[in-house]
Amino acid sequence: MTRPRHFIGLMSGTSADAIDAALVAFHPDGETQLICTHSLELPASLKSRIIAAQTDADTTIQDVCTQDVELSLLYAATVKDLLKKAGVPASTVEAIGNHGQTLLHAPTAHHPFTLQIGDNHRLAELSDITVVGDFRRRDIAAGGQGAPLVPAFHRTLVDCSETTAFLNIGGIANISVISSEAVTGFDTGPGNTLSDAWIRRHRQKAFDASGAWASEGNVSEPLLHRMLADPYFKRQAPKSTGQDYFNLGWLDQLNIEQEVPPVDVQRTLVELTARSAADAITASGCERSYLCGGGRHNDFLIERLQTLVGSVDLADTSALGIDGDFMEATAFAWLAKQCIDRSVGNVPAVTGAQSERVLGAIYPRTD
Repeated sequence: MTRPRHFIGLMSGTSADAIDAALVAFHPDGETQLICTHSLELPASLKSRIIAAQTDADTTIQDVCTQDVELSLLYAATVKDLLKKAGVPASTVEAIGNHGQTLLHAPTAHHPFTLQIGDNHRLAELSDITVVGDFRRRDIAAGGQGAPLVPAFHRTLVDCSETTAFLNIGGIANISVISSEAVTGFDTGPGNTLSDAWIRRHRQKAFDASGAWASEGNVSEPLLHRMLADPYFKRQAPKSTGQDYFNLGWLDQLNIEQEVPPVDVQRTLVELTARSAADAITASGCERSYLCGGGRHNDFLIERLQTLVGSVDLADTSALGIDGDFMEATAFAWLAKQCIDRSVGNVPAVTGAQSERVLGAIYPRTD
């Protein structure tokens, strides 16, 4: 009997909160088994420098290179802790799929590009495990958006005979729609990134736990209307975005400080996330949408989302055996396997690439 193959996936999202690691077994029958997970919170100083690099034109190349090295050291430490927690040696792992930390994502620029840092060469040296990284740039080189990439993995988790959606709410929210006819998906807009930035500015908190502050406010419909008038929400898929677009600068250009109380801005930001995501879910025609990502812990946001989608069942991806906090890490373990096997990693209908591509670059272990 053929044994399962073991891979590790690493994900540090646009919110720059933590590194999520997943040890995953891929069985010959196609089953994906999440064996063990681990998270390492990013140091506050590094997080602030990453956010500055995403939004501050004064960030230097030296700043970026320093963060590149620092992140690789943290990635290696996360892998070591994950393997210790799981009680398995590094030699049993075929490869690490490392998404890296996105600093800039500009797929519609004159010369489209995306930039993820976290030195994969150093990670391979420190872990003594083959690393697969730099997943997005090949899709962009092929004319795609380089994102979202997770819909290809979502397709492996459900029966395609009925339409199912996956909504990931991280710093940016994105949807995958799986049906018998096609796999589609796109970034719906901001997830947590704007509300996190706003509460950092006004309450000096990293995030709005359970949406408690937002629940005290009222939606400013004029402000929400101006937000939803942004061209991104009207653009047809394929489309993707990032924190380099939806950030405090984007909010400040709306000139809201004098006309809307901060708590009402926070409430309106939750409504922006909920409405843009709900519109995508409703348009998909699905009967069930699985939720993943840190934003699903925002009870107030999920309450609003459920109200807006009506009869659509919102379920946690734990029902599929995948902890929603580690869905993306698991997906990048799968993308690493696809690369090692020289198998397709993208969905052209999602990213807009000319055709299917093997994604990622391989950084071999030291033996």
